[in-house]
Amino acid sequence: MLIIPAIDIKNGRCVRLAQGRMDAETVYSENPVEVALRWEDEGAELIHLVDLDAAIEGKPVNSGVVEKIASSLKVPVQIGGGIRDSSTAERYLALKGVRRVVIGTAAYEDPGLVERLCGKYPGRIAAGIDAKDGMVAIKGWVKISDMDAFTLAGALEDRGVACIIYTDIARDGMLCGPNVESAKKLVASVAIPVIASGGVSKTEDISRLKEAGVEGVIIGKALYAGAIDLKGAIGMFHVP
Repeated sequence: MLIIPAIDIKNGRCVRLAQGRMDAETVYSENPVEVALRWEDEGAELIHLVDLDAAIEGKPVNSGVVEKIASSLKVPVQIGGGIRDSSTAERYLALKGVRRVVIGTAAYEDPGLVERLCGKYPGRIAAGIDAKDGMVAIKGWVKISDMDAFTLAGALEDRGVACIIYTDIARDGMLCGPNVESAKKLVASVAIPVIASGGVSKTEDISRLKEAGVEGVIIGKALYAGAIDLKGAIGMFHVP
């Protein structure tokens, strides 16, 4: 079970949002690089970066911060948020320290783009599926589509994505527990790895997700609020 700390970047700062609302932010650090180094120090093997501003604007906004983080670490990062064309994806993939990019809105709107990127960069393209009441949300979670998460996951598996990163929007940043049933259903619907995100508030939540079959969990607010100790959680769930 891979424990992945999240660093969400807004206006160059490390923040957490409540249910993805841009007007409901808590600033945890003015220096995301220092935060990333802390998580690396505590044993993280992979760090999840999100350019929140880019998710809304549809183009990179905090790419300079992303590059600084990636180049400062010994462990790799994955980056999502506003990656909606080949050139943006390829710029990130060319950076030292970037393991993969996470395609969200474009995975729904332009599956051909995903297929081309997967063909060119096998194993380095993840699909970010964010859902509200089971339906896919796009454009920084401000628009709800007419497609359910499980249908999209199957289509993206066929296009060649390396894994699915599944977020339940209603639970994200709320410390109310993850949507284990939906995660379990998603795991059963695809053969590729599923990484769960949203609502994790204690180590018992991680255990439940592991039992559901997910291969990794992204944790944000629970780490920043001190509800979960990253080093302890990694020690508990890491299998050499």
